[in-house]
Amino acid sequence: MTDYLELAAPGVKGLRPYQPGKPVEELEREYGISNIIKLASNENPLGPSPLALDAIRQELDQLARYPDGNGFVLKQALSTKLGVPQSHITLGNGSNDILEIIVRAFATPDNDIIFSRHAFAVYPLVVKAINAKPVETPAKDWGHDLDAMTEAVTENTRLIFIANPNNPTGTWLAGAALKAFIAGLPRHVIVVVDEAYFEYAIDPRMQAEGYPDALQWLDEFPNLIVTRTFSKAYGLAALRVGYAVSHPGIADLLNRVRQPFNVNHLALVAASAALNDAQHLDKGIHLNAVGMQQLVEGFDAMGLTFIPSVGNFISVDVGKEAAGVYDALLREGVIVRPVANYQMPNHLRVTIGLAQENARFLQSLQKVLA
Repeated sequence: MTDYLELAAPGVKGLRPYQPGKPVEELEREYGISNIIKLASNENPLGPSPLALDAIRQELDQLARYPDGNGFVLKQALSTKLGVPQSHITLGNGSNDILEIIVRAFATPDNDIIFSRHAFAVYPLVVKAINAKPVETPAKDWGHDLDAMTEAVTENTRLIFIANPNNPTGTWLAGAALKAFIAGLPRHVIVVVDEAYFEYAIDPRMQAEGYPDALQWLDEFPNLIVTRTFSKAYGLAALRVGYAVSHPGIADLLNRVRQPFNVNHLALVAASAALNDAQHLDKGIHLNAVGMQQLVEGFDAMGLTFIPSVGNFISVDVGKEAAGVYDALLREGVIVRPVANYQMPNHLRVTIGLAQENARFLQSLQKVLA
């Protein structure tokens, strides 16, 4: 019998598939329960903008047609909103797609790629897939240690991934520190600032300490790539659409690697429409802030330690191996996210949901911990 592992590319042999949050349908099948709430995948509990839904309905008769491979309408909308030329924008099938495109465009097995401990699990996955060298630097207060990342840079370093805010810890970097870090890097190192949770970063502390909009640095740092997504604050996770903004020379290279028609037509029209619904976006951001406070107060009441977060999720230390607590919550019909794969075995990451969902999670957590 053929051993297909032996036939696999070297970088693929050691990979384990990315584990997403458990789908509601899977839990229904496993335990035969209903009335399930899912707070596992950092999805927007409000769902998509009504404008996005209307845009989708109007285009359903176009499903036999290929999408615009260049995504002109969405690029035009992004260009207007962000104040950048269309030539700076690369579209992806979710920002995960963009991360993989970046690695394929710039790294080889001879290169090092740096990321932080407790950072997004896709970073090491896309690095190992091409057999490049993953370099994980120590974390500082659950977030990125920029000094450690600077020390890790060598002549072989090609890429550095920085999530700001970071998933799954919800930590963030102030603008002055991050800008100084980028300025101190050699030009052969490309920095990817992953801003998937950018829209949620409204905490007053962040404004006081200078949370950055990294797009403002593109003219100064041609080796900078900023990635964002429509999956979180815009509520379009099912459609998978993200984007990168970079120097046009970088964007040109990314588009050479990008698969044809990588963003489907309904995703393109929905994302374009969602950009025009500021009211819906603001409503979701406000709901998230209120829900975050609800969970924080609940954790405080239970005497649980948590990592202060500025995303649409929060990681809580349950005081013991979290796997058993996670399983017990599943039997209560509550899906959250264990993060032992992020070297956080005692933590659960919880997405901010609707007020009633947050309340049910807290009640269930108190029950299973008791």
